Amino acid sequence: MLKIDPYQNNAEQYDKWFEKNPDVYDAELRAVRSLLPPISRGCIEIGVGTGRFAAPLGIKIGIEPSESMRKISQKRGIKVLGGVAEKLPLKDSAVEVVLMVTVICFVSDIDKTFKESFRVLSEGGNIVVAMIDRNSPMGQIYLTRKHNSLFYKQAIFYSVDEVIKIMRQTGFDDFEFRQTVFHNISEINENEIIRTGYGEGLFAVIRGKKNDSEANG
Repeated sequence: MLKIDPYQNNAEQYDKWFEKNPDVYDAELRAVRSLLPPISRGCIEIGVGTGRFAAPLGIKIGIEPSESMRKISQKRGIKVLGGVAEKLPLKDSAVEVVLMVTVICFVSDIDKTFKESFRVLSEGGNIVVAMIDRNSPMGQIYLTRKHNSLFYKQAIFYSVDEVIKIMRQTGFDDFEFRQTVFHNISEINENEIIRTGYGEGLFAVIRGKKNDSEANG
């Protein structure tokens, strides 16, 4: 992961953001849930943070490099392993679903991150990636303001098209998309909609499927 100090040192502040912005949190949860497949043999959230997504989504295992974030997540009933997205402490084909929520903007190597996710997924398994879409109207605003943000200062924002390209090269296909958060966060209410596609909403969700025959190694 790319410099976790802001999260390690400000885990409580990060966690309280969700309480201060419940309608944004709810919209993001609904968007992720709409693409998350049924969890049978196992699902893991990479960069589980404080468990704000894993817990309500029924995900029991997470990977998180920040010790202070792990402690909060564990209080929410998540079994959290220390580790980074580029080197997962899991065996090959260990899970059926991998979830990452606003994680790829912080990893040090996005290609390795997706290759590791591909490795730990069973054949036909699904990956769900929730991200800040740089090419959305609000994403452009976030891009100009990120240097003033405690948590996003060192983030690398990607467009959905850039991420899809990397995912395809890794071996993922059969993509589906959802998007939400179409306004400034202060303007979001409980009626914030979830749409298919991408490019308009700040919060984009991509679901892809592992296909070994497509992998480029």
